[in-house]
Amino acid sequence: MTYQHFASFYDRLMNNVPYHLWLEYFDRRIHSTNQKVLDLGCGTGAIAIPLAQKGFQVTGLDLSEEMLTIADEKARKEQVDIHFLQQSMTDLSLLPAHIFDTIICFCDSLNYLTDEQDVIKTVKGVHHLLKPGGAFMFDVHSIEKIEKIFLDQTFVSTDDDISFIWNCFEGDEPYSIDHELSFFVYQKETGLYERFDEVHSQRTFSVDYYKQLLEQLGFINIEISSDFQEQLSTGEKERIFFSCIKK
Repeated sequence: MTYQHFASFYDRLMNNVPYHLWLEYFDRRIHSTNQKVLDLGCGTGAIAIPLAQKGFQVTGLDLSEEMLTIADEKARKEQVDIHFLQQSMTDLSLLPAHIFDTIICFCDSLNYLTDEQDVIKTVKGVHHLLKPGGAFMFDVHSIEKIEKIFLDQTFVSTDDDISFIWNCFEGDEPYSIDHELSFFVYQKETGLYERFDEVHSQRTFSVDYYKQLLEQLGFINIEISSDFQEQLSTGEKERIFFSCIKK
């Protein structure tokens, strides 16, 4: 899944996503802008660009060439210097060790790794890239969200220019979901709507699984919270946040 057609109108469809809440979560934990930050799964730069505007030295990494092209155009327009890399987050060990002060993987980007070994390789790669004492922050879908909000649901959005039908089906792996998306995009030249279809798969794991993985790979001071709060809710939750430090 590389967001082939989706990238061209991703920002318009995501204009109600509260990116400022991820930035506030970051700001509560990172106070010095004299840092090198790696944004894994940076997409079109919704997090990377504001961080660069604050003075951070930002590198954005994403698998999708289409998303990175848009991110680079936006960064140039905002006159911020961001180094973008087209690469899988599972191959971080190929980069030089100990070069980043902070690594983030926000907006459930880690959930796009549906193979457990890829999750392990990615977290190992994060540990490889972080300086000692560096911070790693990420968020994932909760199991409740996969099972109670996504599973067997259909979401529809209609607009004059872009409409979509989003069907969610159970995936092959435990706690996984397949998002089948059909977009209808108005073409001014013909006066007709063109259809694009994509399938995006996501998988999550239990809170205990992520915590144990971080501990096993050498992370300490692990903070776990939910839904942009400072604590892990005892009730139903949609999004789980992890913040930790490389030993």
